[in-house]
Amino acid sequence: MKALLCKQYGLPDTLVLEEVADPQPKADEIVVDVKAAGVNFPDVLIIQNKYQFKPELPFAPGGEMAGIVSAVGENVKHLKAGDRVLGLCTSGAFAEKVRLPAARAIPVPEGVGFDTAAAFLLTYGTSWHALKDRAELRAGETVLVLGASGGVGISAIQIAKALGARVIAAASTEEKLQICRDNGADETINYASEDLRERLKALTGDKGPDIIYDPVGGEYAEPAFRSIGWRGRYLVIGFANGEIPRLPFNLALLKGASIVGVFWGSYTQREPQRFAQDVKDMFALVAEGKLRPHISAHYPLAQGAQALNDMMNRKVTGKVVIEVAA
Repeated sequence: MKALLCKQYGLPDTLVLEEVADPQPKADEIVVDVKAAGVNFPDVLIIQNKYQFKPELPFAPGGEMAGIVSAVGENVKHLKAGDRVLGLCTSGAFAEKVRLPAARAIPVPEGVGFDTAAAFLLTYGTSWHALKDRAELRAGETVLVLGASGGVGISAIQIAKALGARVIAAASTEEKLQICRDNGADETINYASEDLRERLKALTGDKGPDIIYDPVGGEYAEPAFRSIGWRGRYLVIGFANGEIPRLPFNLALLKGASIVGVFWGSYTQREPQRFAQDVKDMFALVAEGKLRPHISAHYPLAQGAQALNDMMNRKVTGKVVIEVAA
């Protein structure tokens, strides 16, 4: 099979497309013929050895994919060859075949395409866990989404709206903000040309947002947190900016606010029953048309490095997908 390999840590251009041996399933594993793989910001970090998970070299990046089961291990009873599944794997999805624990594969509902399935679970799962579980979002609350035009940002907008919130989306260009509005944002802030705090005051009647969803970190974290409402919840999703903020703790005291960590990957492993229910609830909303990934581009496997470069250089809106001809 062909795989896009990281053989030395570095930028996406160091990846190479090579022929490697087909994987064989162990007792509790399956092998999936990959049809589509989602591209996510952690993929950019993992090939540079900057992520918390560090697979052994060489490896194919890619943490989520969708395809058709081609082989099952002897202990696997709930899946069989020919089943359509989406799967979570720390790495390995940027290849024609991937081996993963059967417990990390989820049947793809009828009517959901492989590209949609591959672009769904990591971003929507993160945002669902963040907003519904960690923030305990209530209908009528106001949610500020930073970096709102990215994959997790779009998913946060759609989920917050589905749960009855008012959504303020912040991004850096009018083009990106229009995508946010197209996906349900009620109000927008261009933080490249507008003062974030002043705009939030105007949009919230000086009360501030109830929840701040931050996958970016960096320079906008502190002004956003200074604007949070009483009993607000600041959701720490990630640091796409590359800079981990250092927030003054007195701000949390003065606002009675909470800084809430969101580590979805660990949650799926520590609380698998709740995660399974999350998946059912989210796909019910997919069936209702309330959740739908915004896929802005498709790349062939041979151009996987370009997909990661575009992600790294912030040229991506919503999600991008690598299509694999397995």
